[in-house]
Amino acid sequence: MDAYYRCSKKTNSLTLKLHLSKPDKDLLNANIRITGSKSETNRLLLLQSLYPDISVANHSNSDDAQVMQKGLEIAAGEVDIHHAGTAMRFLTSYFACTEGTSVLLTGSKRMKERPIKILVEALRTLGANIEYAEKEGYPPLRILGKRLEGNKVSLPADVSSQYISSLLLVAPRLPKGLKLELIGKITSVPYIKMTLGLLNDLGVRTYFTDNTITIDPLHKAEEKTFVVESDWSAASYYYSLVAMGAVGSEITLTAYKKDSLQGDSVLAEIYKAFGVETSFLEHSILLKKSTDSLAKELTLDLANAPDIAQTIAVTCLGLDMDCHLTGLHTLPIKETDRLAAMKTELEKLGATVSTTEESLTLNATKNLVQNQNIDTYNDHRMAMAFAPLALKVDLGINDAMVVSKSYPDFWKDLKKAGFGIREY
Repeated sequence: MDAYYRCSKKTNSLTLKLHLSKPDKDLLNANIRITGSKSETNRLLLLQSLYPDISVANHSNSDDAQVMQKGLEIAAGEVDIHHAGTAMRFLTSYFACTEGTSVLLTGSKRMKERPIKILVEALRTLGANIEYAEKEGYPPLRILGKRLEGNKVSLPADVSSQYISSLLLVAPRLPKGLKLELIGKITSVPYIKMTLGLLNDLGVRTYFTDNTITIDPLHKAEEKTFVVESDWSAASYYYSLVAMGAVGSEITLTAYKKDSLQGDSVLAEIYKAFGVETSFLEHSILLKKSTDSLAKELTLDLANAPDIAQTIAVTCLGLDMDCHLTGLHTLPIKETDRLAAMKTELEKLGATVSTTEESLTLNATKNLVQNQNIDTYNDHRMAMAFAPLALKVDLGINDAMVVSKSYPDFWKDLKKAGFGIREY
């Protein structure tokens, strides 16, 4: 079975053919090492800038992590974070509270369409000097760093958790710490807990009671090396591969731990519905397809793990399983409007899809449409989520090198799972 993808680069455009070869029909067996979590890496890079005595090992090699690192090294002038939403949110707070900085924080055309008013208003409440350089409520931002004397602020709780984490990460360096009140139902709680867990490991005292988070100030951290766990979001694509593989398919992924801070570690539980069992080994996980006896329908609330929604929807399509996914209200403000993009691309393949502002409902089909080219919309997860479907149907992925945003080695690692790549 063949799959095709095109990758666009700044200097040239390549048309590549991705050939899927299976060792025994669709029986899979591979061992993949995945680099550090982008989410953990970006949090730790910011903390390292605030507390230079700590060090970070097993960095993510993603574009986003590189952009974050470069941004933290700039004190004056333009900081262009391209498509990196995490960097935009985190650096906004970092520059605002770092005395002496004077930057124009900007990004891609899509980044200028992604709202940031809630975070800017919160920082202004604390005393920040931030102005909009173009459209009110959106990047680019002019930021003059200063000592922030405020220590109390409130935020809507159902917005991107990156706004919340952005404030929490700089909170220990504020003279009086921070008391953050979250109004309404909190979304993406695991990402908030990840941030708090890293702060605790740093030596910061934190308190999360009901809808209020309190962070005590910490003026100096002890020397310590943080080792970043591998990325669970990246693991999702191998869960999808194993789910669509034959019973007995196995993929080992390193390096992971059972007590992960990452919200997407819920994959181990969710993919039981697809017949995939997860075994936690010393520094890795073993994914194994244990059964083909699956339910015909799946209903999930993904408010705490919205980044795996695309992978799950594609897995359902590949296994002819209907699904109803809710808690997706943050997806329209990601790299693209992921709900709209998923509807368009899933329907190319023959599915019937309906969406609301926070949900996606898919009615699958056994008769997948062959030889479709999946558009990726400058969104790394669109490319990687659809790739495993090449086990079931001839498939094309346009602008495939968009994966470098979070997982540059994806296509190389996919070879280890049975795919072969030939250039044209």
